[in-house]
Amino acid sequence: MSKYRKALVLAVAAVCLIAVASVSAQQDQPVYPIGSITFETTSIAAGLGVSWGNGTFSFQGKQYPISVQGLGLASVGIAKVNAVGDVYNLNQPSDVAGTYVGITGGIAIAGGPKGILARNQNGVVLDLTATQEGVSFNLGANGFTISMQ
Repeated sequence: MSKYRKALVLAVAAVCLIAVASVSAQQDQPVYPIGSITFETTSIAAGLGVSWGNGTFSFQGKQYPISVQGLGLASVGIAKVNAVGDVYNLNQPSDVAGTYVGITGGIAIAGGPKGILARNQNGVVLDLTATQEGVSFNLGANGFTISMQ
């Protein structure tokens, strides 16, 4: 192999190593769940939907009571929602409190599952699976606020 080819191969290998190292350094937040959350809400909607409820948040072996309030646009229906999910990017328990925004849309009739991926201003991400009792339709951005009790 010529000196030029060896230098080129070494340069490409060095660039690849630098790229991998910089990507690894940027991933300072875990890619696995570090907590769990469960809550139940009741919602009523006729154009603008409102929901409220309570639940628990688990982090580092401790349980924390939470309250949930939500707002949905272009919503119609009455439903009870049970949600359970994983919590990501959490540094301390109080980080879970905040306003979450996610994009969801769909129709749920009598127990249909809905997936919700939402993030708050602290960078906490919730990956929720929710089941509904009742009939509801929503389209567009939905948001909800979690408060520590």
